[in-house]
Amino acid sequence: MAHVVILGAGTGGMPAAYEMREALGNGHEITLINATDYFQFVPSNPWAAVGWRDREAITFPIRPYVEKKGIHFIAQPVSRIEADQNKLQLADGGTVEYDYLVLATGPKLNFEGIEGLGPDNGYTQSVCTIDHADKAYEAYRQFVDNPGPAIVGAVQGASCFGPAYEFAAILHRDLAQRWIRDQVPITLVTSEPYIGHLGLGGVGDSKGMLEHEMRQRHINWITNASVSKVENGTMHVVEHDEEGEVKKEHELPFSYSMMLPQFLGVDPVAEVPDLCNPKGFVKVDDYQRSPAYANIFAAGVNLAIPPVEATPVATGTPKTGYMIESMVAAIVHNIQAELSGGTPDAKATWNAICLADLGDTGAAFVAMPQIPPRNVSWFKEGKWVHWAKIAFEKYFLRKVKKGTSEPVYEKYVLKALGINRLKE
Repeated sequence: MAHVVILGAGTGGMPAAYEMREALGNGHEITLINATDYFQFVPSNPWAAVGWRDREAITFPIRPYVEKKGIHFIAQPVSRIEADQNKLQLADGGTVEYDYLVLATGPKLNFEGIEGLGPDNGYTQSVCTIDHADKAYEAYRQFVDNPGPAIVGAVQGASCFGPAYEFAAILHRDLAQRWIRDQVPITLVTSEPYIGHLGLGGVGDSKGMLEHEMRQRHINWITNASVSKVENGTMHVVEHDEEGEVKKEHELPFSYSMMLPQFLGVDPVAEVPDLCNPKGFVKVDDYQRSPAYANIFAAGVNLAIPPVEATPVATGTPKTGYMIESMVAAIVHNIQAELSGGTPDAKATWNAICLADLGDTGAAFVAMPQIPPRNVSWFKEGKWVHWAKIAFEKYFLRKVKKGTSEPVYEKYVLKALGINRLKE
């Protein structure tokens, strides 16, 4: 009997545990390890940051749901991975041995990389976790009593840009509903070379459409931007030209700010010799497996993927839900194949789908494959996207509570968008 350990219980790790149990049956042991004892639906955090969702609506305890499926659960941070001994050291001093390890940890949030950035030791808010979204909402409640300039965006090296656009538009909508939007100048500050780049080199007419959405909401922007430091009430932003040279330096006043940080690999993963690239992201082969450790697989944001293209200011490549879903499916298939005496042969389809809520409307894009040239490059906007994201939130939460392993994006989202699946 093999022991498969899945590290991380997010939007990749939870489905991975369920799919692994279904594929392997009861003849093998599966353990899910997570730093917290609850699941959080991260895509809803921009709503939580303005009070449109509360914590209870988008989180739930993990243990009762996974144990129903015969999956062991450990709510402990992992302090060290001893990959040469197939062993994990837990923060409480315990150890877990494994035959296969699936890394789905998500990222380390590099707020420390910029002075004054972040909700804990800085002056900006975040929507990367539910804890951050709760803090952002507390700060927002104070802000609406004394409104002023707001800055939203993503710093240099960031690889997740969609939530910045979402939050800027949601912020606009909520302020307008409170009849104080006229008191809040909003500026979008992003390391992207242009609005709608998204770390993907643009998708369809994402540039034109998202510029239109920002103009409609009277949101100004600075692109090719790097944040040098943040002080209480002032953000120091350097605007670069197409060659990466300094074009202009800005000292932007703000009363409220939400900035997405650079992502890095989490420490215990990054510290494993030969497992990761210099930023701590896991290197994998075509089958989601580490070239250095044949029994370690990885999926999700902790994966090493090169940027789509060189940009004047550093931008990373996002890992969207559809891509993560296909990575998980490939890992489950390949581990099952090995345990059955076969050879791993499943590859992930590196395609991207995103549903971005813009307050009262939304934008959806499909990039197949994620890295151009593409078979499909599709970008649409409309109120239907706003409702589609709400429906997707409710469906995904039901799915992970029920423990079903059906492919969400493959079976429902592409069908809803009227797009046939295309293999690379």
